[in-house]
Amino acid sequence: MNAVEQSVRGSDSTCDADATQLAEPPRARRSIEARLIERLLSHLGNPPIEFLLWNGERVSSSGAEMVHQLRIADRATLFTLFTDSQLGFGDAYSDGRISVEGDLVDFLETVYKSAPRKVASPSLLRRLVKRHRAPRANTLAGSRDNIHRHYDIGNDFYSLWLGRTMSYTCAYYPTVAATLDEAQVAKMHHVCRKVQLQPGQSVVEAGCGWGSLGLHMARHYGVKVRAFNISHEQIMYARARAQAEGLSSQVEYVEDDYRNISGRYDAFVSVGMLEHVGLENYGELGRIVNRCLPRHGRGLIHSIGRNYPAPLHAWIERRIFPGAYAPSIAEMMQIFEPWDLSVLDVENLRLHYARTLRHWLERYEAASERVKSMFDEKFVRMWRLYLAGSVAAFTMGTLQLFQVVFAPRDNNEIPLTRAHLYQG
Repeated sequence: MNAVEQSVRGSDSTCDADATQLAEPPRARRSIEARLIERLLSHLGNPPIEFLLWNGERVSSSGAEMVHQLRIADRATLFTLFTDSQLGFGDAYSDGRISVEGDLVDFLETVYKSAPRKVASPSLLRRLVKRHRAPRANTLAGSRDNIHRHYDIGNDFYSLWLGRTMSYTCAYYPTVAATLDEAQVAKMHHVCRKVQLQPGQSVVEAGCGWGSLGLHMARHYGVKVRAFNISHEQIMYARARAQAEGLSSQVEYVEDDYRNISGRYDAFVSVGMLEHVGLENYGELGRIVNRCLPRHGRGLIHSIGRNYPAPLHAWIERRIFPGAYAPSIAEMMQIFEPWDLSVLDVENLRLHYARTLRHWLERYEAASERVKSMFDEKFVRMWRLYLAGSVAAFTMGTLQLFQVVFAPRDNNEIPLTRAHLYQG
């Protein structure tokens, strides 16, 4: 019995009919917006989320104890969630028209946890949206533009939260107590051991970021490195680091596309670049690798991936990582199979990336006022959502992190066990 019914019955017992009318089930009095939200919640698997609307109305899944609240600023914002939920939510959160009460990572993990595993037959609207939001092309010119939009927004910005190594890829945590910097150094050793670097050897690196791995390989393993990257900001930063550390004679940073790599090397290494190659270019990447490696050569590709083929989250591809694509293992094989390259080892570092991202997010939040002074509040919220969403995606297994080691098919200079990975 609700408060209105109690009041009517207490004042006049003859008003039972009126009281019954006033006490009709709340769901029958739901607004159109509330009924749409109920359908949305059902589509999402009925997560324990309560929507708080601009008019004070509250909508949640029935029978579930609510653990999160989502505030919607206006009707137009709500409708964007139905036309294109991925772009709509991301843009509205960035603009402050949607807010999440409580921990953002926990909220996003809750959504991932409740969502159906796979949509077997998406609706016509979803198929049209998917076709409309195909990733940007990764041609020579397109790749340069895509990379510029993400990596050339300022070294000072990235230095606020990436840590001392300036490594913008998954770290490797040998212990749960390892710091971000310790884990990034451990990752670089892990990569070097996988390709069995020896003093005097040569390495080509496709996509070098701010130069940490190339410097590490030269300093600790005595190799010579040629590292290719099309981000001008990163290349200039890396060259300055090599000069300051006295390693310019061992590490050459080349501002050029991986498709223009030439020469022969003992090892090919690519950490965090495959996501920007584009599925249509995997055959070309394989051709470059095959051309670079002699019979005794070996290689490693480290990439974000998926359990099955699917486009990257639309909002991240549109607003954060233009042109990006995370492949499945089967799709990665398009690099190796046409050139008869043998896959020697595959390791999934998914939970290592979740931990890396949590460290980045903590540092980012601590520096959020600095970030706001560099850009604006929308930028702060946009990158917060990107980092928090990435934590949730790796924690819940929507994204994976693959390290694939490979070699020419007749290379017999390969270890019989993995013992070499865990020395030192």
